[in-house]
Amino acid sequence: MILLNPKQHNREYADERSRQIMLKTIEFFENKGKRQLKKDDRERVWYEDLLEFIKENEIFATLLTPPDYGGEDCRWDTWRNCEFNEILAFYGLHYWYTWQVSILGLGPIWMSDNEQAKARAGELLKKGEVFAFGLSERDHGADIYSTEMSLTPQDDGTYLANGEKYYIGNGNVAEMVSTFGKMSDTGDYVFFVANYKNKNYELVKNVVNAQSYVADFKLNDYVVSEEDILSRGQDAWDDALNTVNVGKYNLGWASVGICTHAFYEALNHAANRRLYGMYVTDFPHVKQMFVDAYTRLVAMKLFALRTADYMRAASPQDRRYLLYNPTVKMKVTTQGEEVINLLWDVIAAKGFERDTYFEMAARDIRAMPKLEGTVHVNIALIVKFMRNYFFNPQEYPDLARQDQPKHDEFLFNQGPASGLSKIRFHDYKAAYESRDVANVRLFREQIAIFKEMLMAATPDDKQSRDTDFLLALGEIFTLVVYGQLILENANIYELEDGLVDQIFDFMVRDFAKFALQLYGKPATNQKQMDYLLQMICKPKTDEGRYQQVWQKHVYALKDVYEMNP
Repeated sequence: MILLNPKQHNREYADERSRQIMLKTIEFFENKGKRQLKKDDRERVWYEDLLEFIKENEIFATLLTPPDYGGEDCRWDTWRNCEFNEILAFYGLHYWYTWQVSILGLGPIWMSDNEQAKARAGELLKKGEVFAFGLSERDHGADIYSTEMSLTPQDDGTYLANGEKYYIGNGNVAEMVSTFGKMSDTGDYVFFVANYKNKNYELVKNVVNAQSYVADFKLNDYVVSEEDILSRGQDAWDDALNTVNVGKYNLGWASVGICTHAFYEALNHAANRRLYGMYVTDFPHVKQMFVDAYTRLVAMKLFALRTADYMRAASPQDRRYLLYNPTVKMKVTTQGEEVINLLWDVIAAKGFERDTYFEMAARDIRAMPKLEGTVHVNIALIVKFMRNYFFNPQEYPDLARQDQPKHDEFLFNQGPASGLSKIRFHDYKAAYESRDVANVRLFREQIAIFKEMLMAATPDDKQSRDTDFLLALGEIFTLVVYGQLILENANIYELEDGLVDQIFDFMVRDFAKFALQLYGKPATNQKQMDYLLQMICKPKTDEGRYQQVWQKHVYALKDVYEMNP
């Protein structure tokens, strides 16, 4: 079973330490129980119990410390971290959040040449501390060009930091806040570390009404020594973007975890509830919504897993992950919203009840597309790769599943964040030709028409500057990338043809939907509209296939998991 089930978590791990981390974390939450989980959420209780558990078991230390700065079993293993991402989010967004912002905070430290700071981070991780990423500002958001945090040189060789950072998770407890700013004299970018315990670190408030602490903090003549400087100039700029490359990928896993728990709860409710003399799951429209929710969720996980392979295999010569990463951030997270919407339409008012996990899921799933860059920002990044993806493929060796226990050193040595237009990709057609099922064939036809449109009705200069037009175009391109990696991983995990065909049932529908949206844009010309009309079609239906997916994959999950009370 590809979905996480904490009650039957018998996945294979490369080492015993990794297995124990996952099982102990599941045990922590199951022992806590749903009633207490929900009570803490309602009362916005700071998750001190989780942080103490992490400290006692040295979990962050094991998962987030490079081997040179930690003990045995310490490594930054993206495959292993995916598992932990999923488990934390399965039980609640805010438990996942403290992990996520620690990852962001550690990025500039592990990417720096400051050995003293790295050693300090290793010590703090072993003590169970968490970290923070001081990038965003109240007035500028994540527009790092406009950062107003400044470092002013002093005669004694130190610097005075002044400025405000906003929306900084863990900013209330992090002894190393990786803070982005500019030198006041040169305007050069700089990363430095600040400590919440310093008297010149002013913790203004928590900007959210939740269990998490998302800080607004000010540095007021905060003394920064040379030992506190992580990086300067172009290195600081690259470290900011490369840290986000690593961190934003995790948001897709948060969506996967949240949706999986919500799916179990919704199915259990519907399958055991009788209305009008029949079980809710006997209604045809309910079956369809559950099948759609399930196939979308499986697709989310297949794509996120496959992206991890490309991240782990990345090098200066292979940067394909820079397309797949923002696709996880943009596509997996918005698909998470789709899954919750489908499930909510089934369970209706039940989704508002205070004692359900679903009530949390419905609220929190909305955050994922909006953190670490909005959907719009990530689509704008994705379309930069479209020309080379379609028209300039390059041969690469076949890439197997990358689940080996190793430290992902390249993620902290990604190099310059520029040169995206030079990145080339393997031919996407190989994945689409690997499965000869009806809806994959139909999806291939839609792609071929889209590619022909790009050649014969190429967006002109005005359209290329029209963000509204480009975002709609980007939705279609993103769907092509999404389907490619889903198929690659469907082959690696040996998914049966019927399930793959059912996944592409919704993919064909989504392609048609986005084609219609682009058709309706003011900037779309007649020639493009003619092509777009050809992309609008219905998926191939097969009642036998559909019923098999329903019985074997969806309804079979009834009562398989329920969180301990």
